[in-house]
Amino acid sequence: MEQATLNARPGALFGIALATIGAGGLMGAATNAINGAVSPIYFVNILRWQYVENVWRAAVAQGIFEGLIYGAIFAIIFTLVVGSVSKARATFGFALKHLATAGVVALLSWCAGGLLAMGLATLSPDFYRSTFIGVPNEFVAMLKYAWVGGSIWGVLFGAVLSVVIASVMAAADWRRRNGPDT
Repeated sequence: MEQATLNARPGALFGIALATIGAGGLMGAATNAINGAVSPIYFVNILRWQYVENVWRAAVAQGIFEGLIYGAIFAIIFTLVVGSVSKARATFGFALKHLATAGVVALLSWCAGGLLAMGLATLSPDFYRSTFIGVPNEFVAMLKYAWVGGSIWGVLFGAVLSVVIASVMAAADWRRRNGPDT
């Protein structure tokens, strides 16, 4: 069991913030690498990339960009929570465990969003095509398009959910290990 020391660890908090931002960029790259391969037409239609030569590469870059933005927002919240509850004494490893949990929640939300959208498109293809922009007419292409759109929304909602879960779990874990007044 990890013992808290009385010394503050501002370097660990800085490392936590950087790791959180980096994790956002990696998550964005990985999910958009998959999404760009599944339905490049989604990115062409939604982001108006008709003249982009390599849509997959642009999708990965877009994922990194957006992932870094979400990672920075997550980092601010998560690092402030960990820093305040531990009085800046948490180790990098302590926070990394909870950051990993957040990553799992975000990835599960990415999958759930994609599957939900595919289910909606399967249930009512006419509704799906008339509600969302640029949906292909061919059924399999529509399902791929639905996966990408749904998974993107899923990971965005998952990011919000994961910052709450990771922050609450880190605070509870710190208090359980070190007592409520430390």
